[in-house]
Amino acid sequence: MAASTKRRAATKFSGFTGEPGPGDVVIIGAGLAGLFTALKLAPLPVTVIAAAPLGEGASSMWAQGGIAAAVGEGDSTAKHAADTIEAGAGIVDPDIAQLVAEEGPDRIRDLLAYGVPFDRDLEGHYILSKEAAHSEKRVVRVSGDAAGAAIMQALIAAVRATPSIRVLEGYEADDLIVANDRVEGVRLIRPTALGNGRYAFVPAAAVVVATGGVGALFALTTNPSYAKGEALAMAARAGAVIADPEFVQFHPTAIDAGIDPAPLATEALRGEGATLVNSNGERFMLAIDPRGELAPRDVVARAVYNELNAGRGVFLDCRTAIADFEKEYPTVWGHCQRAGIDPSKDLIPVAPAEHYHMGGIAADANGRTSLTGLWAVGEVASTGLHGANRLASNSLLEAVVFGARVANDVRGLLPHDRVGHFVVPHRIPGSGRAADTASRREAIDRLRAIMTRYAGVQRSGKGLKTALSELKVLSAAVVNDRVLSNMLLAAQLITAAALLRKESRGGHYRTDYPNANPALQKRTFITLADLEAINEKPKKSHCEPPTLAPCGT
Repeated sequence: MAASTKRRAATKFSGFTGEPGPGDVVIIGAGLAGLFTALKLAPLPVTVIAAAPLGEGASSMWAQGGIAAAVGEGDSTAKHAADTIEAGAGIVDPDIAQLVAEEGPDRIRDLLAYGVPFDRDLEGHYILSKEAAHSEKRVVRVSGDAAGAAIMQALIAAVRATPSIRVLEGYEADDLIVANDRVEGVRLIRPTALGNGRYAFVPAAAVVVATGGVGALFALTTNPSYAKGEALAMAARAGAVIADPEFVQFHPTAIDAGIDPAPLATEALRGEGATLVNSNGERFMLAIDPRGELAPRDVVARAVYNELNAGRGVFLDCRTAIADFEKEYPTVWGHCQRAGIDPSKDLIPVAPAEHYHMGGIAADANGRTSLTGLWAVGEVASTGLHGANRLASNSLLEAVVFGARVANDVRGLLPHDRVGHFVVPHRIPGSGRAADTASRREAIDRLRAIMTRYAGVQRSGKGLKTALSELKVLSAAVVNDRVLSNMLLAAQLITAAALLRKESRGGHYRTDYPNANPALQKRTFITLADLEAINEKPKKSHCEPPTLAPCGT
């Protein structure tokens, strides 16, 4: 572990150390971060790898609240940065927070130029919402709760109309190809062809990872099934540094109706006055935090979790807060209708669900990772913006701010004579066979159960050690299935970092260490070698996570 300390502690990465290789710029992931980066790279040839048809597999499509930016009267980028830092529980990089807040308004204007119909009043001012831990109304919306879908639809149309962007739909990346000390391409597989050796290789002048989060590693999540955390594993296996993986955000108000993924009841509802009550009719949040339902998400999620554990159901009461629910929040209305709930008359049953991963592949202010030729953007990246607890609606903002910065960085490193020439993927042999469908489903269900029970809303050292042990056994049983192996490796990185952080901070809560430790007010940086050392000697615990770097270094 000591040998990699200096490399892990760095927060600015070199990117290319030599001439870029042949190929397109390859973007893995077709959510907001991936598509916005692709558009900003035009007219350089870009290949976007999309596991599902555009718009169908992206968490961005489901984002309800909106995008945070200091565009309202009386607001400022300094206030936005301060709120971000406060929400992040002491480990937000202040320079990154200020950078994102300052560039946010320009990115909103970019989205307007792409045709995003943000809500405005008759005088043309943005209609803004206030969400938890924001000091001002600054969440820019579309049709109340349809921001994600509207932004994605506008960007998909722009991508389809851009000749320099090729989209390979129905392909998943399952490995990064590293040679000559740099990432040289991506190995792809069609999900329908898993295990039959039909792999394709796309050589790349640069690879941008924009694959989203880790929700599918947990039994209850608001993320689409494609959010499996595989890119963390691919990057770690290639030698990349992973940052802050223990910090997982659970949204407190997923609609608890037996639907997978769980539909979300946006935080904007609580911003408009909706309250949380238990099955006894008690509004319990005010006794826990003076901010009540608008306390930080980790506080609200734990409160809901504890009510449920005590055998009391938890419900969101919107009956008097929202005048015309169907008109003002059509997305949530539709979810409720599917579940047989009329939110204008009925209480909405809710539960905490995995919603966002603050950790990810360590990346600097330009999205560069510790691997030459590899960038990361969006939820899969960890830049220090979110710290231990993401501020509401900063995720879409992060995607566009860093999407523009990554594109600018890659553009500056590549020759400008590559316009309009796409590299043709070619077949390469695979190895091993995937598990059969039933065995794969059983293994995934087991993985999700382990993570939910031991690495969920509340954790303990004993439970996390049990999780690592069980994940290790499960990994050995599926060694020839790369998709499952990637998911299990990502889960182990999250769990190991959670075990080693012996305190509670933000989205990471330890029942055996319920308070924050000032000595651990630092970010975590971990590699595959660190994980292997932990797995080999599970009884030798560390007094703090491997290589904690002071915030802002």
